[in-house]
Amino acid sequence: MWPKNWVRRLTNFSPLALCGCQKKSQIANQDIKEVFIYPRFGRRPPMRPHSGPRMNEYIRVPQVRLIGSDGKQKGLFATEAAFRMAREENLDLVELDPHAKPPVCKIIDYGKYKYQLQKKQHESKKHQVVVHVKEIQMGPNISEHDIQFKIKHTHQFLEDKDKAKIVVKFRGREIQHVERAREILDRFIRETADVGEVESPPKMEGRAMMIFLAPKSK
Repeated sequence: MWPKNWVRRLTNFSPLALCGCQKKSQIANQDIKEVFIYPRFGRRPPMRPHSGPRMNEYIRVPQVRLIGSDGKQKGLFATEAAFRMAREENLDLVELDPHAKPPVCKIIDYGKYKYQLQKKQHESKKHQVVVHVKEIQMGPNISEHDIQFKIKHTHQFLEDKDKAKIVVKFRGREIQHVERAREILDRFIRETADVGEVESPPKMEGRAMMIFLAPKSK
């Protein structure tokens, strides 16, 4: 059975382009519904777009380094021969390393291979711990009520295993009261010591002083 992309459905088509055995007058009243256009020797259908590796007839190099379905190195093979070997085992020829010279291909069940790959990715994501950095900003003249409110939030962030970035920003002449900012940051350290620890000590960056608090390690 010829692939569909090698079949043209035409009407009132003269097959003189395919063979010159008939005169046009002899076929003037014929309606040709299907004309098979035979491909040139060695030509393959155009590559289809897909997200995975190239496989089977879409591997368009003349030679590959083959790994068998048993995982053993088979050596260098013509691509057509490797493809036939895969078909004999009812498996797929999959390109694993397209940048190698020649490319490395393996005979595998691609559906099973893709499933195992997705399963590994899912397992790695399941054990991955995502840590967020929560930022809390204030000025050096913050009120007692506000500072207690922000310390309470910082405590909650650390309990949720997130990091906290505490920033004291200076405006205008407030930069003259750096010691007040250090007192505020020291208070954050003391009052969150049961759930957090200092990841980096207080430091100045431009017109701001900051510290990073991390969840307490067990």
